[in-house]
Amino acid sequence: MIRPFRPTDRDALVEITAKAFDGVSVDQNLEARYGLIHGVRWQERKASHIDADIMVNPGGILVWEDNGRVAGFVTSRFDRRTRIGSIPNLAVHPDHQGKGIGKQLLEAGIAHLRSLGMKFVRIETLEQNPRCVTLYPRMGFCEIARQIHYVLPLQEEGGGEP
Repeated sequence: MIRPFRPTDRDALVEITAKAFDGVSVDQNLEARYGLIHGVRWQERKASHIDADIMVNPGGILVWEDNGRVAGFVTSRFDRRTRIGSIPNLAVHPDHQGKGIGKQLLEAGIAHLRSLGMKFVRIETLEQNPRCVTLYPRMGFCEIARQIHYVLPLQEEGGGEP
């Protein structure tokens, strides 16, 4: 069942994010290449994105609840001036993937943005995320650009490690 986000859902969203984005996160790719960065694991960096979604638009977060437990969620943001909405995060706990929950959450997120008068919805994924690479076009999304993420390690003064 899909329902609105409650502040008490935050920890479940963070847990689901860490599990659902395993293998498909820019933050994880960065850590795989350079190791632990300043003592902050990739899951914590990714969790900060969820905290930002909660801070900016808690009313745009919908969760999938299964037997009293959060099993997935979608977050959304919108710009009334441009009438372009976005879906920054969509995640389903691995134990519940493959059951159509992500599709239903995405449909609910789109419906929410449509109800706010948005004319377009933006969403992005990594090429290494096969589920979303196939789901988004099936849902009617059109690819409009590809983005490449680059990282430049900065050396501490004195030539130390980044």
